[in-house]
Amino acid sequence: MQAATPHDPHAALMALIKARYAELSPQFQAGARYLVDHPDEVAVSSMRSIATRAQVQSAALVRLAQQLGFAGWPELKAIFVERLRAGPGGYAEKAGALAGKDGNLVTEVFTVQQRNLAATESANHAALDAAATLLQAAPRVHVAGFRAAHPIAYTLHYLYRLLRPSVQLLSGQGGTLEMDLRALQAGEAVVVISFAPYSSEALLVAQAARQAGCQLIAISDSAISPLALQADASIVIAVDSPSFFPSIVAGIAAVESLAELLVARAGPGAVQAIGAAEKQLRTLGAYANTSNDVN
Repeated sequence: MQAATPHDPHAALMALIKARYAELSPQFQAGARYLVDHPDEVAVSSMRSIATRAQVQSAALVRLAQQLGFAGWPELKAIFVERLRAGPGGYAEKAGALAGKDGNLVTEVFTVQQRNLAATESANHAALDAAATLLQAAPRVHVAGFRAAHPIAYTLHYLYRLLRPSVQLLSGQGGTLEMDLRALQAGEAVVVISFAPYSSEALLVAQAARQAGCQLIAISDSAISPLALQADASIVIAVDSPSFFPSIVAGIAAVESLAELLVARAGPGAVQAIGAAEKQLRTLGAYANTSNDVN
C-alpha cells in the first residue's frame, strides 16, 4: 500500500480513507466509516461480524481493502491489529476492569461513558492543539451547535467568553441564522458541532464558513463526517450510549479541554479577564448569597 508509512501505518490509512471517501460507492463508504470509527473492533473481530455491524456485504470489505491498495482483507486488518498492540491497555485489561459488574442499566450507562471519554481523549491530543491554535489566531470566533449538540456548543461559548467576550454563539434564535452567517468574515474561526443525524443548520453554517474564507473547526462523531471532511481542524467525539439518544458527555469534556488549553496559552491576560468577569457577575447578583461559592 502506497499511503502507509513505517512510523504510523494506521494514521496513513486514515488519511487515505478521508481523502478518497467522497469518491467511494455507498457500500464502500459504509465500510470505510466503520473502519474509521471502530478501529479496536476491526482488530479483534471477524470480517463477517464487522460487515454485519457496518451493514455491508463481506465481499464489499474485501473490495474496499483492494480499493485502498491492499491485497485483501487480512492485509488491511493487520494495520488495525498492530495499532491495538502498540496502544495503551489491551482488551484483556479492559475486560478485567469490568469483572464483577452486575450489568444493570446505571452501571451500563457509566461504563459506556467511561469508554467514550477514554476514546475521545486518546484520539484528540493533536486535534485539540490544532483547534486551539486556530482559535487563538482568529480575530473573531463563532460557535454553532443545534438540537442535541447545542449543550456542547453553549458550554464552549460560555467558557471561552469568560476570557474572550467577543465570542459569538450562532443560535439562529428567531429564525435569524442566515442573517448571522452574512456577518462571517475571512480569517475568522467557526466551530461547528454536530453528530449523526447531522442537523441541516450545522451543515449550513459549515458551508457558509467555507464560502466566507473562515477557519472551520469541526467537532463531530467521525473523522469522515460531513463536517470533518471540510474542516481545517477536526475533533472526533465518541457518542455511544445504551440509551436511545447519542451521548454528549465526551463532547462536553472535549470543549472543556479546549477551553483549558486556550486559558493556558492566553497567560496572565486570561486570568485577569476571568477575574473581571467573575467580579462583574457577583456585582450584578448572578450568584446566590450563600456560605458556599456557587457557579
